[in-house]
Amino acid sequence: MTAAERAERTDAADDLCIGAYDAAGGPDTGVALVAVGGYGRGELAPYSDLDVVLLADDGVELGELGHQLWYPIWDSGSKLDHSVRSLGEMLEAAASDARVASGLLDVRHVAGDPNLTIRLRTNVLAHWRRDARQRLPELHELVRSRHRLIGELAHMSVPDLKEAEGGIRDATVLKSLTATWLVDIPAADLERSRLQLLDVRDVLHAAAGRATDRIAPEHWPALAAAMGLPDDRAAQRQVRELGRRITHLSRLVWRRADDALRKTPAGKPRRPDLERLAPGVALSNGEVVLDRGARPASDAVLLLRAAAEAARRNVVLAPPTAARLVRECPPLPDPWPEEARRELVRLLAAGPGLLAVWETLEETGALAGILPEWERIRLLPHASEIHRFTVDRHVVETCIEAATLIREVSRPDVLLVAALLHDIGKGGVVEHSAAGEPIARAIATRMGFEAEAVELVALLVRWHLLLVTTATTRDPDDPATVELLTEHLRTPEALALLTALTEADAKATSGKAWSSWRAGLVRDLSRRTQAALERGSVPAPIAGDDVEIPDAARSGSLAITVEPAGDGSRVTTVSADRVGLLADCAATFALQRLQVRAARIWAQMEYGVSVWDVADDILDAGRLRNMFDSVVAGRVDPAARLAPRPNGSGHDLAPTVVVRPEASDQATVIEVRTADRLGVVYLVSSVLAELGLSVRSAHISTLGPQAVDVFYVQDGAAGALPAARAAAAAAAIRERLSPSEASGA
Repeated sequence: MTAAERAERTDAADDLCIGAYDAAGGPDTGVALVAVGGYGRGELAPYSDLDVVLLADDGVELGELGHQLWYPIWDSGSKLDHSVRSLGEMLEAAASDARVASGLLDVRHVAGDPNLTIRLRTNVLAHWRRDARQRLPELHELVRSRHRLIGELAHMSVPDLKEAEGGIRDATVLKSLTATWLVDIPAADLERSRLQLLDVRDVLHAAAGRATDRIAPEHWPALAAAMGLPDDRAAQRQVRELGRRITHLSRLVWRRADDALRKTPAGKPRRPDLERLAPGVALSNGEVVLDRGARPASDAVLLLRAAAEAARRNVVLAPPTAARLVRECPPLPDPWPEEARRELVRLLAAGPGLLAVWETLEETGALAGILPEWERIRLLPHASEIHRFTVDRHVVETCIEAATLIREVSRPDVLLVAALLHDIGKGGVVEHSAAGEPIARAIATRMGFEAEAVELVALLVRWHLLLVTTATTRDPDDPATVELLTEHLRTPEALALLTALTEADAKATSGKAWSSWRAGLVRDLSRRTQAALERGSVPAPIAGDDVEIPDAARSGSLAITVEPAGDGSRVTTVSADRVGLLADCAATFALQRLQVRAARIWAQMEYGVSVWDVADDILDAGRLRNMFDSVVAGRVDPAARLAPRPNGSGHDLAPTVVVRPEASDQATVIEVRTADRLGVVYLVSSVLAELGLSVRSAHISTLGPQAVDVFYVQDGAAGALPAARAAAAAAAIRERLSPSEASGA
C-alpha cells in the first residue's frame, strides 16, 4: 500500500512543480527543473521535502525565474529544498565530491528542457563509470565515517532508518555501486529490503505526524499495528532484520568493490584461480568457495571448515557457497565428530574475521543446523541501555574479545564456547544465567565435549555475572566475599576461565562496562580468590608408553612410521637420543607444512621417541625421512624459513613463556603459549638445543588457535636447572617466538 502511496505523492509533487514552472514562464529549452534525492527516485514519504534543482545550460541567464518558481510551491504548504545551478556547476560539483556524484545518479526530469536533463544524467553517469576507481575509495570512507557516527540500524536502541548502517542511504549507495559496472550486487534482494524499509519510514511518518527517520520507543506500537504484527517486539525484530540484511549486503559488496579496485583492469577473462585452503575449501578472488573436488553430500563438517577458513583469513565466505552447503551437507551427527568441534573453535577464535562470516551463516540459514538455539536470541534487544548491541551481536562481539584472552586460560575451547553461549538463556522470564545453564550443557554435550568440559561450560554460563557483580557490590576485605566465589568455583582453572569471560563480556557490552575501575576490582578479587583456591600447580605426569625399538633406530638411523588417525595421521619417530633431536624432527614437520595438533616426546633408555598427530591424511614416510636428512645435513636451513613474522593484521599476541618450578623435582618445566603456526615446536626446541639443554619430555597441544607446549628440560644429568639458567632459557624462547618487523620484510 505504501509503495502505491509513494507513487501518488510523487505524481502530485510533479504536478505541483510543473504547474509552478509553467506559471513562472519557465522556458522549454536551456532550462530544466530536476528532482534529486528521494524525490528523484520517486520515493516521497508523507513528510518528505521536495529536493529540486533549477538547472540552466551554460550561458543561459535565469533572471527572476527561481523566485517566481519557488513561492507557489511554498504557498502550497510543501517543504522545499531547492537550489539553482548551471550545468557546468553541477558537473564540477560532481567531479569534486563523490557524495554529490553518487546522489546525481538519481536525477529525474520534472519540467523544462528534457534534453538538458539527459545531458546532465549522461555526463554524470559517464564520469562516474570512468572515474570509479578513483572515486569509490572516497565514497567508502564517507560511508564508514557515517557508520562510526550513527551506528548500526539492527542494534541501535533508537534505530535511524536512513543514516544508520544498514539503512536507506546504504541501500542507495549500493545502487550507485551497481552503476560503476565494477561489482555485482544481489539486486533483487537489495531492492526488496530497501522497499520494505521505505514502507516502514512511511508508517513512521504517519505515526509521528512529522518527518523523522528515528524510531523512538513510543512509536513501536503504532508501527506494529500498521505492519500487521502482534506486538512491539515483532515490529522491532522485523525492522532490525531488514537493517541486518542490508548491512550484510553492504559489507559483502564493499569487500568485492575493494578487491576489484586492487586489481589491474584485466584483458581477456580467464578461469578464476583456486588456492586450496583445506579439504574441499579454496580461496578465489578473495572469497572462500568450494574446491573442485569438494563433495558436500558426504562431508558434514564442510560448512564449518569453510567458515573457519574464511574467518581466520578475514575474507568473505561466499554466500552462494554457504547456501549450497546448507542445502547439500548432511546434518551433523549427535554428538559432533571431533573435527566439527575443532572447526567451530577455530571459527570462534578468528577475532575480527568472525563477524562477517557469522552474518553470512545467519543470512543463509546455516545457523539453524549448527546452533538451532540461536533463534532464541536472534535480534533480541537488550533490556539495559548500557549494551551497544542486540543480544546476538553482543554474543559475537564477546567471542571476538575472548579470542584475545586465550593465552590466559588452559582451555581456550571452553572459553570460546562459553562466550558463544553465555547469554543463550535470554528472552524468557527466568533469570537468563539460570535459564542458560541447562541449554548450554545440552549444546556442549551435543558438540561432543568430554564430561568435564561440558560441566565447565555450564558452570561459566550459570555464573558468568558472579565475578563482576561480587567485585562491584561487596567488600573485598570481607572473607565472605571470597567465600562466595569459592563456593561455586572450586578450581583455579574455572576461576581463570571466568575471569577471562568476564572481561570479554564487559568489553563487548560497552566502554563503560569495562572501565579501569571495574577492571581493577574484578582482577583484584580474582587474585584473592586464586590465592584461596591455590594448592600448588600439578601438571599431567610425564607420559610415554614404551615402544618397541625398530632395527633402523638400533643401527643409528631415524625410524619413521606413519599410520592413519581419524582425519589425519599419526607419525612415530625413534632414534638415538641427542641434544637437538627434537628440533630436527619438529623442523621436518614444519618444512613440510604439516599442522601438528598434538605430540608427545619422551626418552626411552638411550632413544628419543616422539609421536605426532598431524592434520594430513596422506603422508609418505620416505618424504619425511628425506626432509629430516636434509635438515640434519644442513642442506636446508629451517631457522630462516620458519622465523616468526607479523601476521599483518596488527593483532599479534605476544607469546607467553613461564617457568613452573613447582611442577617437577627432576626437571625444569617450561610452559609456552603462542599463536598456533608452523614451526613453533622447532623454534622452542632449537633454542633449548643451542643452550645445550636436553628435553626429557614434551607435551604439545593445539587448543583452537593457540599452541600450548610444555617442555621438561634438564641440564645433562644435573636435573632441574638453576633459577637463573631457567629464566634465561625462558627469555631466549620468548625472544625467538616474537615476530619482528624486520623478519616480515
